[in-house]
Amino acid sequence: MSWNEPGGDKKDPWSGRGDQKGPPDLDEAIRSLQEKLGGFFGGGKEGDDDSSGLPPLKSLGFLAVGAIALWGLSGFYIVDEGTQGVETRFGKYVATTQSGLNWHFPAPIERVEVVDVKQQRYIEVGYRSGGTEQALGSVPKEALMLTKDENIVDVRLAVQYQVKDAKEFIFNIVNPAATLKQVTESAQRGVVGSSKMDFVLTEGRSEIVAQIKKEIQDVMDSYKSGIQVTSVNLQDAQPPEQVQNAFEDAIKAREDEQRLINEAEAYSNDVVPKARGAAARKIQEAEGYKEQVIAQAEGESNRFSKLLAEYTKAPDVTRKRLYIESMESVLAETNTVMVDVKGSNNMLYLPLDKMIQQQPSIQPANVPQSTAEQPSHAKVETAQPTAVRTSTRGRDARGR
Repeated sequence: MSWNEPGGDKKDPWSGRGDQKGPPDLDEAIRSLQEKLGGFFGGGKEGDDDSSGLPPLKSLGFLAVGAIALWGLSGFYIVDEGTQGVETRFGKYVATTQSGLNWHFPAPIERVEVVDVKQQRYIEVGYRSGGTEQALGSVPKEALMLTKDENIVDVRLAVQYQVKDAKEFIFNIVNPAATLKQVTESAQRGVVGSSKMDFVLTEGRSEIVAQIKKEIQDVMDSYKSGIQVTSVNLQDAQPPEQVQNAFEDAIKAREDEQRLINEAEAYSNDVVPKARGAAARKIQEAEGYKEQVIAQAEGESNRFSKLLAEYTKAPDVTRKRLYIESMESVLAETNTVMVDVKGSNNMLYLPLDKMIQQQPSIQPANVPQSTAEQPSHAKVETAQPTAVRTSTRGRDARGR
């Protein structure tokens, strides 16, 4: 029968009070819960014979197994991509784990330190990028150094590096960044101290940077630091501020000198090939003229040899032929008209102006009798063969 049914004793299950009305007592409810928990773990009630108060061994075993399971699960850890996990057992190196899910004995037996091996780290030597201006970011103690020719230069470097071995990076060096900075300063001062100032400020920058990088890497490898130097950037290299204006003037003068040298070389490269080409052309023309003269002389010699053979066979005919050819060649270059008037009339028509215009070099010609019937512009009266020599220069001048 329920406690609140008719005929029941109407006792509530919390307080055990049957006749009292109102909400249950909170202290009694807490006490009741404690009694139930004590019974669950094997605790005896008041009046029981077992007064030891110790839980049974079975309950203790369950608790121990649960605690061990939770402790074991806490040993799982995840290594992200681009990182490595370094496991240590009581502080001693055990293994290096790669990216993924891994497990180790939980603390305090083993611990894991995750190192980012892909991160690009950097250090600054001679300056600090936090300054609002370059002068404010300068660190003279690190930047000023002496060159081989006993001049002071202000050199500022930025070194980028990353971790190549997580184990060496953690265990071999206490403070890798500070060690790398000191090594960089030492290598920088050594390289700059063995170079002249002009070389540092002008054409030697790339060579100096490469040499500094090599020395830094060699020293860090000898320390087994686990650091890989990726790049060394020469942010600035200049003389001290007190003498900077004088050095700028010297640099400008050097640049002007180099510019003039380049212009002279350009002019030389333009003129010399042309002169060589002209000289080669003259040489070729001379060679051609030489071959022409030689060939012409050889031809004349061969012609004379053949002519000599013909002259030996018929001297009179050959002599007369040579005379006619010689006169033809000579008279062909003059303005002379040969007129045979022996068998013609005394009145002859000589259109010398038209003859000169049509044929500048008048060949020897015989004037026929029919020419007397043409209109006369010039007449020659003679009874014997006459050679008429005309001056084309005078007639041309008068005609114009």
